[in-house]
Amino acid sequence: MRREATFLVQAFNVSKGGRLKPNPPVACRSADGARRTAEGLSLSHVGVVAFSITSDPDTENYDDQPTIFYRAGQLPAEFDSMP
Repeated sequence: MRREATFLVQAFNVSKGGRLKPNPPVACRSADGARRTAEGLSLSHVGVVAFSITSDPDTENYDDQPTIFYRAGQLPAEFDSMP
């Protein structure tokens, strides 16, 4: 069983109702690329998180818990309990 990492950046804005609204996730080629993308997006969004998930491409099974390596600003509560 081989494992592949996927690196993603999720940015958030505030909706008209005052709730956090996610933008479409941005896929990156590496953790460094995701961190740089997140740092840039943090200048124009109320919250940004960069994380990786691992999966087995043969079975399409993903890990339950992503690995977060960058956080900035306001994030939904579910990101508070993630390492």
